[in-house]
Amino acid sequence: MAKQVVPQLLRQHLANLADDDERISGRGQWQGRDVVLEVDCLYNADGSAKVVWGDTVVYVGVKFELKEPYSDRPTSGSLMCGADLRPVAHRKYEPGPPSPESIELGRVVDRGIRESGCIDMNALCIVPGESAWMVIIDIHVISDGGNIFDAAGLAAIAALRNATVPASRYDVGEDYKLAVALTPIICTFTRVGGRYVYDADEAEELGGAERLSITLGDNGSMHSMQKGLKGTFTAAELSEILDVCATRCGELRDLVDSKVE
Repeated sequence: MAKQVVPQLLRQHLANLADDDERISGRGQWQGRDVVLEVDCLYNADGSAKVVWGDTVVYVGVKFELKEPYSDRPTSGSLMCGADLRPVAHRKYEPGPPSPESIELGRVVDRGIRESGCIDMNALCIVPGESAWMVIIDIHVISDGGNIFDAAGLAAIAALRNATVPASRYDVGEDYKLAVALTPIICTFTRVGGRYVYDADEAEELGGAERLSITLGDNGSMHSMQKGLKGTFTAAELSEILDVCATRCGELRDLVDSKVE
């Protein structure tokens, strides 16, 4: 009963704040929290990044393995993205097999990167039909203070741009930097108090409703859009969200560029 009452009271409080064009954190409707990005922070990964996004902390490690290409794509490498949500990140997560939340997080980040075409999969082929590189992205959420999608997506693309293909380890040549042609960025918007806001924190996610995650590329093209939870949005809302998304994606892309050569 208490679990039901608390969100109800929180939703009413968030709605009252929205009526006055305010948020529980004191931020504006489209204002995000401070973001700190660090690269090359995991010694046992071929590429890595850490993002501190408000109270949210995410690590991403990238590794490479030589695999036999899929039979329907004999000259193509592959990409796999997985996420780990454990009780250390938040008490709402439980130990055990990947939860639906973990699977969704991994898929949203994977789709934005994969559909952008930022990695030339054919360039990852070593011997057609025999061996090709598999790029493995591991997402580890250390603290979930809200908006883990954007934090994980930012850390993932930074880790990829920081990654070195370990060719010498597998006796297939010399190590080289992974070629990443684009920098797709995820921006997530949540309906809170009857209106959409950018970068919802933990309280806003608990008392909020539907969620919309959009991945934009360097030239502003949309690579993916994922709607989570129940609810709808109007054409006017989407138009405003896309404008905000374009601006924020550009800022975050500049942040990645400043950290990765």
